[in-house]
Amino acid sequence: MELFGFEKRTELTEATPSRSGQPLGRTGLIKTPHGDIATPAFVPVGTKATVKGVLPEAIKEIGAQAVLANAYHLFLQPGADIVDEAGGLGSFMNWSRATYTDSGGFQVLSLGSGFKKVLSEEFSGSTKADTHVAKKERLAFVDDDGVTFRSHLSGKKHRFTPEVSMRIQHQLGADIIFAFDELTTLMNSREYQVESLERTRKWAMRCLAEHKKLTEERKVKPYQQLFGVIQGAQYEDLRRKAARDLGSMEVDGQSFDGFGIGGALEKENLGKIVGWVCEELPDNKARHLLGISEPDDFFAAIEAGADTFDCVNPSRTARNAAIYSPDGRFNVIRAQFRRDFRPLVPGCTCYTCTHYTRAYMHHAFKAKEMIASTLATIHNEHFTVTLVDDIRKSINEGYYLEFKEQTLRRFKEANWGKK
Repeated sequence: MELFGFEKRTELTEATPSRSGQPLGRTGLIKTPHGDIATPAFVPVGTKATVKGVLPEAIKEIGAQAVLANAYHLFLQPGADIVDEAGGLGSFMNWSRATYTDSGGFQVLSLGSGFKKVLSEEFSGSTKADTHVAKKERLAFVDDDGVTFRSHLSGKKHRFTPEVSMRIQHQLGADIIFAFDELTTLMNSREYQVESLERTRKWAMRCLAEHKKLTEERKVKPYQQLFGVIQGAQYEDLRRKAARDLGSMEVDGQSFDGFGIGGALEKENLGKIVGWVCEELPDNKARHLLGISEPDDFFAAIEAGADTFDCVNPSRTARNAAIYSPDGRFNVIRAQFRRDFRPLVPGCTCYTCTHYTRAYMHHAFKAKEMIASTLATIHNEHFTVTLVDDIRKSINEGYYLEFKEQTLRRFKEANWGKK
């Protein structure tokens, strides 16, 4: 069996150095059975085995090297066994490049807990001691063995454990899968964060054991890389402990192939938190930052050592007519675009910008035509994938600082994302 993994290529020497004096930012190569992923890279989210409203060929055309699907949603519909019978996620969704699946833990807990994942100031500075919603309001309940939850589709009760998550993800057959972890928010008390971190540590060990068992049982299938997930919220000591624990964890000869950085992150401290984690993790394994797609966050996270990213925002905002641009995010249904016959973003090479105008996009959204969401999603995903590709190129070719300064100056002047 051939194993696949991460190969470091170029260090970002201009990045803020770690405590050891060595830079954390780098480029690299994640090798998978379905193709290599040059990093840093953005991975579009295809939650239910599709990037909503867009053909796989279009996602390939924009340069995406991989897509990420959701174990929770595919478990509920159509069922992991059906995807397995179809030949795995890639075959099922007609995607020939690399694939990721998350563990389902985020959806199981976030859909049932009453709180969304917190990335910035939504709960920052909260003085509330505890965030648990009253049980009568919850659809998910955590114990040391796993999570009991009700389907958001049917209300049927299900049970996820580390072993169940591993089995589902092995059936889905993605090249890179994630260990089952517990989601917490910035509003959880420190006491609960400590309790949760220990639970996630024990779940990680069970994931490693089950992953090895399933890999041996399914020897005819390509090897799937298992990434451990680092939690710890905004606490430096907890983040570092989690990274050390999972970075050195080994169960019966099986260790993690890479790592996901998850949980609630304060936006203003994102780079610092990612840096804490990456300083403690092995240098020869990939680091995936879950749920990030804002331009300034890419730069901060890459300098701090993150390699790959995923987020639903490019496609989700596209369906609401929000268009990504180097000079700000704008809503194309505004009246000013009714007779604007320029591309969405002049100079953009995506299919949408080379074939359609702002006036047409304005019309399509106003008329509630499905093509509007499709074309906007193509553009936003292209913009995001290309931005991270350009960051990678700037590191490899030695002009990162200049590229960062020019790019972020335009974003800042336009108050990017606030329009």
